[in-house]
Amino acid sequence: MTGRTPSRRGVLRSALLGAAPAVLAGCARGQGPERQLKFATGAPGGPYNAFGKALAAQAAHTVPRLRITPVGTSASVDNLRRLQAGSADLGLAMADAADDAVRGRPPFPYPAARVTALARVYVNYTHLVVPADGPVRALRDLAGRSVATGAAGSGGQVLAGRLLDVAGLTGHRAVRQRMLGLADSLTALYEGKVDAVIWAGGVPTPALAALARRFPLRFLPLEAEAETLRNKYGPVYTAVTLPAGVYGLTAPVGTVGVGNHLLARSGVPDRAASEVLRVVFDRWRVLLEGVTAGARLEPGFAVATGDVPLHPGAVAYYRSVYG
Repeated sequence: MTGRTPSRRGVLRSALLGAAPAVLAGCARGQGPERQLKFATGAPGGPYNAFGKALAAQAAHTVPRLRITPVGTSASVDNLRRLQAGSADLGLAMADAADDAVRGRPPFPYPAARVTALARVYVNYTHLVVPADGPVRALRDLAGRSVATGAAGSGGQVLAGRLLDVAGLTGHRAVRQRMLGLADSLTALYEGKVDAVIWAGGVPTPALAALARRFPLRFLPLEAEAETLRNKYGPVYTAVTLPAGVYGLTAPVGTVGVGNHLLARSGVPDRAASEVLRVVFDRWRVLLEGVTAGARLEPGFAVATGDVPLHPGAVAYYRSVYG
């Protein structure tokens, strides 16, 4: 993913050199009308929902005439559909689902022309979790077993499906997928109703950390699958590592990483998009505090949004602040 950064920086330097002064001039002419933006987040209690609530609260403190209203959703795929339909102004989505949307690949029937990016905000780590004392020791051992693969309409469900596909867990070796959100997935794992959970989120994910303290878990490595996914689907997938110490791990575990994009409907005014980014960069420590530990938000990381084009207001913001 980082290999795309230089060309995106080139966009920031040259594509809208004339647009940034116009946007900044608009900001300088007074407060203007109140901006009200609907933010499609995720399920209550999940990381997207937490990020959305935190962004709304910080915007209310730092940009008085910017009102962000978080809306609970099924997450990535649902959010992208809402942005395309115009029923949401902002949204969060995993990078693979966002790329599918703008390309018009399944589950999106046509390109999502209204979807633009404000920033890549953090990276999801794929957690493949099984009971420590169970029979599953590797991804291939899931053949024929019951696996919680994420809620319907979530980006995690898209990733889980691809992961099972590249592992050959299809046809007579197919798993029995249970489309459950995180809380229901972990309850089902604890009660023995599923054999594994596939979850993509920040590290540590609080609900997983809480379960690991009272129920021995095994986190299965996915280094080989990370490379296979990258070769098949492109640089939205990277190799990352769950560090030793998190969830009680005694050694690092390699897995699949995929970015999360903060998105905007293309019709959101440039000034409003710039104001949202100002809050994000001023308050990123607070926004990411309850989502993923140890993460930083920097411009070179933020502008690497793959096939999803940056909103003109985002280009203007980066150009005016970072040159």
